[in-house]
Amino acid sequence: MSQTVIVLKGDQTGQELLEEALRVLEPKVTGIEIDFEFFDLSLEYRRQTQNQVVWDAAQAMNRAGYGLKAATITPETQGDVGSANAILREALHAQVIVRTGRPLPGVRPLGNLQSPISVVRMAVGDAYGAKEWRETAEAGEKAYRTECISRDICRYVAEYAFRHARNAGAKVFGGPKYTVSPIYEGMLKEEMDAAAARHPDVPYEPQLIDATYALLCRTDGDALVIPALNRDGDCLSDLVLQMFGSIAGAESLILSFRDDLSPRVVLAEAPHGTAPSLEGRNEANPLAMILAGAALLRTFPDQQAQAVGRAIEQSALACLKAGIRTQDLGGTVGTREFTAAVIAGLGKN
Repeated sequence: MSQTVIVLKGDQTGQELLEEALRVLEPKVTGIEIDFEFFDLSLEYRRQTQNQVVWDAAQAMNRAGYGLKAATITPETQGDVGSANAILREALHAQVIVRTGRPLPGVRPLGNLQSPISVVRMAVGDAYGAKEWRETAEAGEKAYRTECISRDICRYVAEYAFRHARNAGAKVFGGPKYTVSPIYEGMLKEEMDAAAARHPDVPYEPQLIDATYALLCRTDGDALVIPALNRDGDCLSDLVLQMFGSIAGAESLILSFRDDLSPRVVLAEAPHGTAPSLEGRNEANPLAMILAGAALLRTFPDQQAQAVGRAIEQSALACLKAGIRTQDLGGTVGTREFTAAVIAGLGKN
């Protein structure tokens, strides 16, 4: 039985790299029957449809359960079509964002990093969308903000962190500043502790967020999964991905969940932008988009698809180890040539 994947086209090199990932996911390459359904999320077409295409794509994903997205342009002009990602997260009722960085052969990381680190963060709430205002009094101007997190989002973050850690052979590590904020941030810590009780086989080392940052600076061998509030996770993701020397080896998953805590919709993408200066030059690195496709396969219920997802990741990293790299990682091969090498490596596995 074939699986439908909704493919969201993008802009500039974002679209070019999506096409490379699709080359790897072709059924003749993977042996996995996938029906690809396409939606054009380029800036031009979003403007032409006044974002209706984004809502249509989200509804298709709500039905199919899986999506793969190219990087898209977010215009800065007020009153323009805005962020496609923001609309998708709203329409998918997204609850969790997962970003994973990993060691890349031939790329020098910070310190002695040897294993992947995933940040599992809230997709909504917290500092994002908070109500803000300022008031002037005799003591001077003051700024205020009201933030909100919910019990169910905390539960989804914590539960997915432990499930992801089990699958990755990792330790759940870190956490919010629950000592200073026992009511607000403590809610996430309560759900982390509850998830730890449900998953006693998964190593668990809770830390305050400031200690988490400090300890990451001397992390070496352990694979880690870090559950986080929305804003903490946003900052942590940027740090963690750069700790590995390049965001080229990272992917991002956006998830919404069923009541039983299982994923309902999974949208995979690369965390990088559209890199307009590289468009049409066959120089951009397709690794992150290829890894995004591999990560998507690993969320399929079918074990064969999961195995192929792991094989794609292994083939891509084996290419780097063999010196087959694009220019940004110190190599000489082009975009299309790197993808061809990954596909050839799958044939050897």
